[in-house]
Amino acid sequence: MEATDYGFISIIPIILTLGIAVWAQNVIIGLFIGVFSGVIILNGFNPVMTLSIMVSDYFVPQMLSPSQAGILVLMCFIGGLVALMERSGGAVAFATTMTHVITSRFKAQIATWMTGIMIFFSDLGTPLIVGPIYRPITDKLKISRVKLAWIVDTTASPVAVLIPFIGWGVYSMGLIEKEYLEIGRVENSFDAYMSAIPFQFYSLFAIIMVPLVAISGYEFGPMARAEKRAQEGKGLVDDSGMEISDTISHPNAKAIFVWLPLLVMVSVMFFLLVPLGFPLNSVPSLAFRGALSSAYFFSAMTLIALLLTYGVKSFKESITIYLGGISKMTSVLIILVLAWSLSSVGKNLGTAQFIISLAEGNFAPFLVPMIAFLFGAIMSFATGSSWGTYAIMMPLIIAVADALGAPMHVSIGAVLSGGMFGDHCSPISDTTILSASGAGCSQFDHVRTQLPYEMLNGSICVISYITAGLTESSFVFIPGMVLLGLSLYMMNKIAGAKIYNTSSVE
Repeated sequence: MEATDYGFISIIPIILTLGIAVWAQNVIIGLFIGVFSGVIILNGFNPVMTLSIMVSDYFVPQMLSPSQAGILVLMCFIGGLVALMERSGGAVAFATTMTHVITSRFKAQIATWMTGIMIFFSDLGTPLIVGPIYRPITDKLKISRVKLAWIVDTTASPVAVLIPFIGWGVYSMGLIEKEYLEIGRVENSFDAYMSAIPFQFYSLFAIIMVPLVAISGYEFGPMARAEKRAQEGKGLVDDSGMEISDTISHPNAKAIFVWLPLLVMVSVMFFLLVPLGFPLNSVPSLAFRGALSSAYFFSAMTLIALLLTYGVKSFKESITIYLGGISKMTSVLIILVLAWSLSSVGKNLGTAQFIISLAEGNFAPFLVPMIAFLFGAIMSFATGSSWGTYAIMMPLIIAVADALGAPMHVSIGAVLSGGMFGDHCSPISDTTILSASGAGCSQFDHVRTQLPYEMLNGSICVISYITAGLTESSFVFIPGMVLLGLSLYMMNKIAGAKIYNTSSVE
């Protein structure tokens, strides 16, 4: 039977994946059931044989593919370095150095924002590092805890997703490359990801919104009320957040623990890739991942040497942390293998072709990015997982965009932005929970005060994706940022409250 003969049945695995992922709030379970159901459709109902086929025909081939195996190996190297970075205390030392020049509300907000951006290598570590470090400063300056939580949350995942050589970028490139092979598109996944960065409107707008709000001194909605209460000395809540634990701080830790390993990583990467034509020319995927793996390894060895030199960790402790970081990547690797397997099952069923047949003639190709953004946001909000959303949405949207002639890079950026939008607003997202904890406020108050800002951002993203779908211009984010500034100005005029920047540290 030809793949296209399955018709509506071909989308059952996707429906099950989405439904179960949302119901169980676990993307791995959803993906597994999706692959399982697809194999049953293709091979008949025999649970024992189905599992055997899943392993032999889908899981193992995905892991043995040279390109995809390279991604799995690279993710392990990334996990090891990130764990060392988080546990070295270097990020805490780095953040502490930023607090010495803070004398006003404006400086406190900008310093928190800049520190969050600079600690880009750990989206989940940022809230637990930046939040507790700046909380005493923002308390003295009468900045509400929910405002701190918003800044910390905004400089966590929205920053990480824009960096191509850390886990977020490598993970997404793996999904892109797999689907590019399926549709026969000739483009390096790194080039595709880099080309999609200007179209990650939500992350770009979220990051720029923080200094815009800080400069204006205005707030609106529940955030304005929280800031007013803080100015009156009523807005600070009991310290319920996570303190800096011994696992991420040390009296001998230095800021060099952050910048020197990163410098080594970039230097090794360029040393290996420049002879291959990087960054002016495309580099083969395997060579790129090999260079990145080497860069992360030597960066980790540099950090281990620093930990030994300054007496922060013993060699045995460092290796244990490094290996623990690798083991923490297991769930990410499982998601990748399951996502690749679901994509292969979908190809055999003709899922993308069926969806394309429904879409053709029903809406214009330029609307694909906007639809991808909205669907991604809904799913990510419901599951609290942007990575899970990418695993499910990326193959579908790439196939649809290719078939309908929609702008590919805009569509990829829309998937990444939609997943980030929903994750940022979701009360069950890891970063939402950790940002509230790190700032010392309740999870509900953080979501309630942050949501109006994110909904404003999301609304502008919808307009921007329609515009980018029509023009395919990588400069659409510039008028989008202008529109964001004007929208903030109008919101402040209509419902805003001036929060005076008169407080200072004694």
